[in-house]
Amino acid sequence: MDALAVILERPESLALNRLPLTPPAASDVVVAISWSGISTGTERLLWSGRMPPFPGMGYPLVPGYESVGTVVEAGAEAPIRIGQTVFVPGARCFGAVRGLFGGAASHLVAPAARLVPVNAALGDRACLIALAATAYRALGGLCPRATPLIVGHGVLGRLLARLTLAAGAEPTVWERDPTRREGAAGYRVLAPEEDTRRDYAVITDVSGDASGLDGLIARLAPGGEIVLAGFYEAPLSFAFPPAFMREARIRISAEFRPEDLAAVTALIEGNRLSLDGLITHRAPAAQAQDAYRTAFADPACLKMILDWRDAA
Repeated sequence: MDALAVILERPESLALNRLPLTPPAASDVVVAISWSGISTGTERLLWSGRMPPFPGMGYPLVPGYESVGTVVEAGAEAPIRIGQTVFVPGARCFGAVRGLFGGAASHLVAPAARLVPVNAALGDRACLIALAATAYRALGGLCPRATPLIVGHGVLGRLLARLTLAAGAEPTVWERDPTRREGAAGYRVLAPEEDTRRDYAVITDVSGDASGLDGLIARLAPGGEIVLAGFYEAPLSFAFPPAFMREARIRISAEFRPEDLAAVTALIEGNRLSLDGLITHRAPAAQAQDAYRTAFADPACLKMILDWRDAA
C-alpha cells in the first residue's frame, strides 16, 4: 500500500509524491485522510531550514500533525471501528522518509491508541484540535476572574483566549499586526504600546518572538509568571535584575499530551469551545506547494487546510 504525501526534500523544496506505507500491525489502523492543516510555527521552520535540532530531524521528511480522516482498516487488536472519523496527530509510516510529524498524506498508518475520535460534523475544523490542546496545556491552572495577557493573535492565541474565557477569566491580547487584531469575541486586542498595565500575574507568549522577553518581564506583577508557548528558533535571554526584583517565574509549555486532547475534545463536544472562524484558507492537496507558500507568506492566512478527499 502507498500514499500520496507532501515531502519536504530540503529547505524550500516541496514535492507531492507517492510513498510506500509501513504495513499495519495488529494494533494499528489505516486512515484515509480528508484534511490536514499547515502549521505556521514548526512547519515554517522546517520549510525554511531554520528548525533547531529536534528528535527525528532531517530531510527528506513528511510534515504535518493536524490531520483528520476516516478509518478504513483496523487491526484485530485496534480498539476502534472502521468508518470512525478520527484526528491523527502525525504518523511514522513512510519507511526511509522521516515523518516529522508525518501527517500530510492521503493515507496514514498509525497506532489506534494515538487517534482521537471526533464528531464528523466538525469537518475540517477538527484539524484545529492539536492547536486547541496546545493552548489548553499552556493555560495551566488559571483561576476564574483572572486577567491574564496573551501575546499573539494567530490561531493559537485566539484558541488560548477562547479557553481563557471558558475558564471564567478575562484575557487581554497583544497583536502588532493590524490585520490580525480583528475577530476577537469577548476580549480586547491591543497593540502593546496601547496597554499601560504593568501588573499582569500571567503573561503567555504564543508569538514565537525570542527578542521580547525583557519587555514582558517589565509588565509582570511581583511573583508573576511568563508562559512560553510558542516555538522559538533563536536563543532566549533576559536581563536578570528586573526579573530578580519581581521574583519572576518562567514556564515552558511543551507539546500537548493525550489528556490535553481529551480535555479540549470534551469542551468542544460540550459547546464550551468553538473552532469557528479560524480557518481562513483551503486548497486541494494537489496545490500543496502554493498552499505552503501562502500559509507562510500571507499575513491574512490564519490557517491553511489541505483537502485530500480527491487525491489520487
